[in-house]
Amino acid sequence: MDNKKVCDCEIIHKDKVAIAKKSLKKFKEIGDLSNFYKSIADETRLKILCLLDKCESMCVCDIAVALNMTMSAISHQLSYLKNNKLIKSNKTGKIVFYSLADDHIRAIFELGLEHIQE
Repeated sequence: MDNKKVCDCEIIHKDKVAIAKKSLKKFKEIGDLSNFYKSIADETRLKILCLLDKCESMCVCDIAVALNMTMSAISHQLSYLKNNKLIKSNKTGKIVFYSLADDHIRAIFELGLEHIQE
């Protein structure tokens, strides 16, 4: 026997559908939000965010050593994260240090981690 829960009624709750559709029209950034979640849907990028959450500022060399990866691979991921506004960079002399873009990114990362640890 199939225990899937499905709506087998044929009644459309027009008031609820209208409210839902109206909220989607107001939420024009849904594509941007989708891209944001895609940006963090990668294990390496999440590991980088984890490092930067615990260590305020790191260079590509530090991150590469911490993750046991090549600098080239890390640079690629850092570029992706920066283009999607999840991290920022600060150049000091010849060294570029990376950190989380803002407290929103920190909160999203930490809340997600807290959620899966429950």
